[in-house]
Amino acid sequence: MSSARITQRLMVERSLSSLQLGLGRLSTAQEKLSTGRVINRPSDSPTGTNDAMRLRADLAANAQYSRNADDGSSWLGQADSTMTSMLDSVRRARDLMVQGASTGSAGTDARTALAAELTQIRSGLIDEANTTHLGRPLFGGTTVGPQAYDASGAYVGDTNSINRTVGKGVSVAVNVTGPAAFSSGTDDLFTVLSDAIDQLQNNPSAVSGTLTRLDAVSGSMRNALADIGTRANRIDTATSALASSKLDNTKSLSDVENVDVASAIVDLQMQEVAYQAALGATSRVLQPTLLDFLR
Repeated sequence: MSSARITQRLMVERSLSSLQLGLGRLSTAQEKLSTGRVINRPSDSPTGTNDAMRLRADLAANAQYSRNADDGSSWLGQADSTMTSMLDSVRRARDLMVQGASTGSAGTDARTALAAELTQIRSGLIDEANTTHLGRPLFGGTTVGPQAYDASGAYVGDTNSINRTVGKGVSVAVNVTGPAAFSSGTDDLFTVLSDAIDQLQNNPSAVSGTLTRLDAVSGSMRNALADIGTRANRIDTATSALASSKLDNTKSLSDVENVDVASAIVDLQMQEVAYQAALGATSRVLQPTLLDFLR
């Protein structure tokens, strides 16, 4: 059995190779600790890099969903406050119509005054129905026009919905069109009030019938308001889910990319000790030369 011949050159080459290897490990440990990241380039961990890219894509998508949810909440919030205010005015209009329908106690002058106030309420309701959000009519659908209703109370918008995607596969309509908000069957709020104004001045006995039509329109408005609340709740639920998902993804990304500082410090110290030991061993191997024996 023969043994491998160990030469001085072989020992030197092995020592230098080990020294280079230790220096590389020390550099890697130092880089992880100084950057705070386990993955500083894709070659550090191809699978970890893939996971980090997927998690970052999810975080970016969730951030966009959150922005959409905020915008949707803004649309629905303004629709809610506007319709709540309009319902207050409708209740006042109903009170006036009830007074005007009492033909035995309300004279012509009183009904004229009631009609004048009702006219102002109708004008105010048209103004509120033309409320804009981000420069677009709140109840006008996707119309490019500046208003949902013209001065006469006729609808000039469209019936398209405005949707916001607030999660993967979750889309919520964030607008209410004028016909959906202020109409019941073929009647709409402004036509009913216009008829009531005319009847107060010319045919008070017909006001009672118009009251029934107003109640129907008012019921539709309350239903639309409830629908707004339901959709706002869907967005709130989606927002909570997005916040939870963000926390989970951020933690997972930290687990994949970030370094455990305590462990990294221990590893760096170990590599320092190992490298210093390798330097000492190499100095002993490189020290004996032919000149040392010839002296």
